Amino acid sequence: MKRQTIGILGGSFDPAHGGHVGLTRVALRRFGLDGVWWLVSPGNPLKPNGPAPMDQRIIQARAIMDHPRVTITDIEARLGTRYTADTLRALMQRYPHVNFVWLMGADNLHQFDQWRDWRWIMEHVPIGVLARPGSRLAPLSARAARIYSCARVPARASQHLGRGDAPRWCYINMPLSDLSSSALRSGG
Repeated sequence: MKRQTIGILGGSFDPAHGGHVGLTRVALRRFGLDGVWWLVSPGNPLKPNGPAPMDQRIIQARAIMDHPRVTITDIEARLGTRYTADTLRALMQRYPHVNFVWLMGADNLHQFDQWRDWRWIMEHVPIGVLARPGSRLAPLSARAARIYSCARVPARASQHLGRGDAPRWCYINMPLSDLSSSALRSGG
């Protein structure tokens, strides 16, 4: 049986928006994913304010992301994990026959070295990095990108990202959207 390759897009999705949808559709195609799971997080440890109630965010995410290969889930809340590395460990244990790929916007790569156990993440899960407004080339100078520069998969080989052992990461350009959940919450 072929192992599935599932992209994981974590976040508060407060609210989910077209930028998330665009990133997901590009990731499915460019990284050759069998599916993407949106992990609607109970909260982001790096953000000072808590998000809207989980059920509201799930309903809104499902309304905006209607795709047969995308699953909107609160599994992080059900697992009781708060940090990405802990969530990935639990998912890898629960789904041993799935190849996971962590998906992130390029803006997150700049602060990735501030995440708890970020090196463990790099060493155990391939990472798909997608361009974000104002960050076309800057992510390549991020600390994590420099430290793991020899693990970078060229964009032309992005389809193979999830089918190899970590550390592996790939940065791809995509059509950019200025949408952000923060701006939408503030009415901007």
